[in-house]
Amino acid sequence: MPDLFRHRLFLYVVLMKQHNYYVYLLTSYDNSVFYVGVTNDLIRRVIEHKVHRNDGFTNQYGVNKLVYFETFSNVDDAIKREKQMKRYKRLWKLNLVNSINAEWNDLSGQIGVTKEMLESAMQSLGQEGDPGMNPG
Repeated sequence: MPDLFRHRLFLYVVLMKQHNYYVYLLTSYDNSVFYVGVTNDLIRRVIEHKVHRNDGFTNQYGVNKLVYFETFSNVDDAIKREKQMKRYKRLWKLNLVNSINAEWNDLSGQIGVTKEMLESAMQSLGQEGDPGMNPG
């Protein structure tokens, strides 16, 4: 296979590969605190929040309930939307969640997060206890 053809084939595969990006909204158990984030793997990221994988805001305020998300095929669009949502006031975020998730259910189960996944993640971190999972 000529090098030029192999190079073009490589570029085609890389450029045409479909990626998904997600902007998501988490809240605390009583829906009093919001967190907006962006990721290319929503299931992994939600699990990390639920098992307190990373220190920071979401751990400090107990924010690990997925109540809203949007899907994008372009990372720049996802980042733009994340920044836009972060600028919006609390009332706007309340209305956004109410428009598609009026009961404020944890959507983790709907995206494929299982209790077994959470337990496995906790074990890998050497943790025990309730991973904060109530699939909606």
